[in-house]
Amino acid sequence: MRRVKSVLVSAVLAVAGLASTAATPARAATGGEYVALGDSYASGVGAGHYDSASGDCKRSAVGYPALWAGVHEEYQLKDVSCSGATIADVRADQLSALSTDTDFVTLTIGGNDAQFSSVVQACLTESDSYCKTATDWMSYYAKNQLVDELAALYKDIKTRAPHATVTVLGYPQALSTTGACPLIDLSPAKRTYMNAFADALADGTRAAAAKEPVTFLDVRPAFKNHGACGSDPWLNDLNAGTEVFHPTLAGYIAGYYGQLEAHWG
Repeated sequence: MRRVKSVLVSAVLAVAGLASTAATPARAATGGEYVALGDSYASGVGAGHYDSASGDCKRSAVGYPALWAGVHEEYQLKDVSCSGATIADVRADQLSALSTDTDFVTLTIGGNDAQFSSVVQACLTESDSYCKTATDWMSYYAKNQLVDELAALYKDIKTRAPHATVTVLGYPQALSTTGACPLIDLSPAKRTYMNAFADALADGTRAAAAKEPVTFLDVRPAFKNHGACGSDPWLNDLNAGTEVFHPTLAGYIAGYYGQLEAHWG
């Protein structure tokens, strides 16, 4: 199975022209155990190629953990990320994968704690003013209470894996400011409110990473001009059902893996 995944990853990256992304001066550890933690954006929801053994966690063979580990075969990937995970779920169900032998950790988490799905549903089905109220409320949470909750989680990760390099990847803005959405015509106001909510999540995550020092990689610049409903989307649109606003395969390759490789290549 590892060989099959490696071949798939290599083929995907070769097609994308990213198999030999140049390294920067920053370097990860030189090899060992890599543990991937987090929610659906970490597990690769939206990219397809899900491992049937992962069940509802929907871990993809071309999510960013598998993509990075497929290129850096000196690492043994232990992927315990899971769609729908919250901070409490990571602490209860995923941190046990860490140990003093862990060398590299990646994490994307916090969107479900900030009620991402509920906010999206509100904006898709309710009025502009209702969408603004929902996004304002959860944006305040993301920039305040969530910061402390994330920082506490980062501290727990570092306690369990004291020798590991810990890297947190954030979330992209969901929507292009122009272009038509299928099924529902999202107003410019709703797009603005939803993207501001994504910014609040990124700002809160950045603040937590500074408070309990870990590396934070902001994926928003990579996804700029590639929001859902635009001309060149890297996020799934409204036809994607439960995978709506999750990255496509292109998003995981160029948006997430690209950022991770550029920093730790």
